[in-house]
Amino acid sequence: MNAPVTFDDVKSVTPTPEDLTITVRDRRFARGAQPRHWWLNDDPVATAWFNALSATFPRGEAFFIEAVKAHRDGADPKLEAEIRAFVRQEINHTREHIVFNKLAEASGYDVAFIDKRVEEMLALTKDRPVILNLAATMALEHFTAMLGHELLADPRHLEGAEGDFGDLWRWHSAEEIEHKGVSYDTWLHATRDWSRWKRWKVKSLMMLVVTRRFIHHRVQDTAALLAQDGLTGWKWKAKIWAYLLVKPGFLRKITGQWLAYFLPGFHPWNHDDRALIAQYADGEFPDAVLAA
Repeated sequence: MNAPVTFDDVKSVTPTPEDLTITVRDRRFARGAQPRHWWLNDDPVATAWFNALSATFPRGEAFFIEAVKAHRDGADPKLEAEIRAFVRQEINHTREHIVFNKLAEASGYDVAFIDKRVEEMLALTKDRPVILNLAATMALEHFTAMLGHELLADPRHLEGAEGDFGDLWRWHSAEEIEHKGVSYDTWLHATRDWSRWKRWKVKSLMMLVVTRRFIHHRVQDTAALLAQDGLTGWKWKAKIWAYLLVKPGFLRKITGQWLAYFLPGFHPWNHDDRALIAQYADGEFPDAVLAA
């Protein structure tokens, strides 16, 4: 594990591994597939959760790209190269989740309302300082990195996924882990003239706002997708929370990583989990490698 970065030396040093290579894996998934309605182990809650997440990605990742690119001027060559690789990875993720979302619609779900809300929320960011967009990106990238870690570390999340779908999410997860430090290092570069207190205050307040909206909207979206199947009422709301907090318990299991974000010396690479990327790349998951 790398030593934590301090606010005094962010201008020159971050815990991002010197030997880190951000690899653009140009993969394509589920072309021509006709998935069953509940594609994830015939579980309506799990299927709705992942469908709801995926519906946010095309517009969300385009926002991440623009927020990072807006602050790349003056970056050192290593960070500049990492930003380029980050952008290429996110473009590929957007393309594949557009395909995934169309398949969700073909299986009988209307996910357009989720995309519309994301569009409306992003419209509100256009007139605010661009540094706040980077702060929001940094917080959301921490969420995607935590999601990626969990999906690779605990196979139960994707157990029983149909066809290519499990590998789509594992591929996305591996690359989210791999580039998890890019937006944060861009933030350190962009705020290099800020005081330690200002940097911590802005990033912490933004994480609180992002967390509230992320959990509220994803739970709301999951419930709305379940309602399209006629699955409503308190029992199904309880099942959503049981899925998130008990088994497999994504929200419960990321609590420690989420709290770490507020530590003064936090950096995503304080926790070096590249072994999970290697595990994915070596094909140690049931359907992680497809024929060329």
